[in-house]
Amino acid sequence: MREILVLTERELKKCMVLDRDANDIVEDAFAKLASGTVVMPPVLSMDLPQAHGEVDIKTAYIPGFDGFAVKISPGFFDNPSLGIPSLNGMMVLLNANTGLVDAVLLDNGYLTDLRTAAAGAVASLHLAPESVTTAAVFGTGVQARLQIEAAHLERAFERVLVWGRDREKAERCADDIRNALGVEAIAEDNPAEAVAESQLVITTTPAREPVLAAEWLHPGLHVTAMGSDQAGKNEVQPEALAIADLYVCDRLSQCAELGELRAARAAGLMTDVTPPELGQIIDGSRPGRVSADAITICDLTGTGAQDTAIATVALARARAAGLGSVIRQD
Repeated sequence: MREILVLTERELKKCMVLDRDANDIVEDAFAKLASGTVVMPPVLSMDLPQAHGEVDIKTAYIPGFDGFAVKISPGFFDNPSLGIPSLNGMMVLLNANTGLVDAVLLDNGYLTDLRTAAAGAVASLHLAPESVTTAAVFGTGVQARLQIEAAHLERAFERVLVWGRDREKAERCADDIRNALGVEAIAEDNPAEAVAESQLVITTTPAREPVLAAEWLHPGLHVTAMGSDQAGKNEVQPEALAIADLYVCDRLSQCAELGELRAARAAGLMTDVTPPELGQIIDGSRPGRVSADAITICDLTGTGAQDTAIATVALARARAAGLGSVIRQD
C-alpha cells in the first residue's frame, strides 16, 4: 500500500513563507539549471481568448532531488467579476525513482507566487546595483507586492514607487507595501518619472504593449521584467534590450518564445547574440554587472526547475510538521 499526501493552500502557508530561505531555494534551482543536467521540457502554454484565460503547464527533473513537480497554472481573468480569484493551480509531485505520485499540492498558485517573487529577488541580488535607495514596481497585483517584499530582502531600499493604470489600485498597493515593509511607498502617476528616480524597477503586468520605454533607461538601473510569460505579451520596449549593457534570461529558449527576447527578435533586434542565463551569472560562468553605472535587464518567464525546487522543499517541510491528509492506495 502506498500513501499520497494531499496539502491545501492553508497547510502550505504554515510551512512555506516568503523569506531569504525561499530566495535561496530558487537561487539554487537556477544554478542547477545552468549545470546542464536538468531535464526541463518547453512550457505547454494555452492562450484562451474566448474565455479571457490562459493555462501553463511546467515541469523539470533535477538530478539528486527525491521528486519532480508537474504544475498546472490557469489564469482566467474574468473571474473577479464572479467573486473568485483570477489565478489558481496545483502541483503534482512525482517520485524521481518510480514516477509514482508522492503528493498533490492544492496550493491555488501560492507556491508559484512564492517562487516567482523569489526569482525576482535572486535577479536583484545578482544584477541590481549594490546600493538601491528607491525601487519602482509597475503593476498593482499580488506579484507587485510580493516582488517588492522579496527584493527588499536582498536590497534594503527605503522608498518604493508604484505605477499602475488604475490610480486607486496603485494607492492600495503602495499602502500594503508601506505596511508590510515599513518603508516610504507612494503611487506615481508618471511611469517615466518612476524609472528616473529608481535604481531597481520591476514590471509585473500582463501588458501586450510595452509599459517601459527604452529612452527611460539610465546609468545605474536594473530592470526585472516578469510579466511576459506567453507569446504576445511584452512589457519592455524591444530597443531597451539592445541598448542595455547586460540582458539576462531565466531560460534562453523560453525567453525566445515567450519573453521580452521574443518581442526584441520580432523587431529585428538581438538576433545575433546569445544572452546569458541567470543561472550562469549565479555560478560565475558568465559575467554579471560590471559596474555601478551599468544598465541591466533580467527577463523572467518562470521555469519548471523553480517549481520542482519549491515543491520538493514544501513537501519535506509539510511532512516534518505533520501537515496534510493521506490517501492510501493498494
